[in-house]
Amino acid sequence: MRETDDAAVTAWERRAEVPLMLLALAFVVAYAWPVLDPRLDPDLRTVLNAFSWAVWVAFAVDLAVRLFLAQERRSYAARHWYDVALVVLPILRPLRLLRLLALLRILDRSAASNFAGRVLVYAASVAVMAVGLGALAVLDAEQEAAGANITSFGDAVWWACTTVTTVGYGDRFPVTFEGRAVAVVLMVVGIGLVGSVTASVASWMLARIEEERRPGRDRESS
Repeated sequence: MRETDDAAVTAWERRAEVPLMLLALAFVVAYAWPVLDPRLDPDLRTVLNAFSWAVWVAFAVDLAVRLFLAQERRSYAARHWYDVALVVLPILRPLRLLRLLALLRILDRSAASNFAGRVLVYAASVAVMAVGLGALAVLDAEQEAAGANITSFGDAVWWACTTVTTVGYGDRFPVTFEGRAVAVVLMVVGIGLVGSVTASVASWMLARIEEERRPGRDRESS
């Protein structure tokens, strides 16, 4: 029975992953547009906000279906805590970007077949997402705050790069609670990211060297 339920969940995830990825990408546009253009027409801002909530509803429905198909619902929810988080925490604007975790399911299928290649794809994707989305999130939280020094997208990208790489020059820093929450997430991501990228690149290079040496060894043995 458990295998049937798991198969049903897997089948649903495969059918839903591409639409969810497209919704996540569209959500980035709907989220980023008002942040990058504070003077956006109020009517258009309302439409984009409504679309953002529509995306949240889509992710909530997806989670509800998967929980319905799973036999061990509590265990499934615990294993997919990030999906629960992106449905339960939609109120905090920076955390709404967690909906983009749906992209990781697409990356898992398109990554290289070997473990090192998969980790490298994940690490590179997380790095790009962390910098870009972290910059958007901190700019959203900071640009209208009193005493803020992160007031443009360029400032936000610079801050995100220095934070995710754990350099931290200190010339740009968040002053709001939401901005500092984004900073904490980027710091945690950065600590693991630097080591993961280094290890993944080294493993990939060693694997390529081993592949290049193998034909020569085969000819010698023959």
